[in-house]
Amino acid sequence: MSAFNKFKASVPIAFSNNLYITLVRGMPGTRRLHRRTLEALRLRKCNRTVMRYNTPTVRGMIQQVKRLVVVETEEMYKARKENEAKHQALRPPIVVSHLPTSVTDSSK
Repeated sequence: MSAFNKFKASVPIAFSNNLYITLVRGMPGTRRLHRRTLEALRLRKCNRTVMRYNTPTVRGMIQQVKRLVVVETEEMYKARKENEAKHQALRPPIVVSHLPTSVTDSSK
């Protein structure tokens, strides 16, 4: 499943004070009005996330560019970041020995 579909499959947005908006599709080839809306939301690069207050103005802007962005509540955003941190956690190194198993046995 692509990242875009994974985000879109998330739970619908419940009432939250903050909305986390992520740009998941590029701006080239979009309408000028949509590009201006994304600039107003401060989304300039793909896979960047911004936090905005949940107001009717912001919801209207999101509605206009809904095919380009993904919207998450604060709980959804924190859970996703926690899962990403677990996935990128340090793992113990794999130690490979290239020495022969028994050096003394081979000399006999």
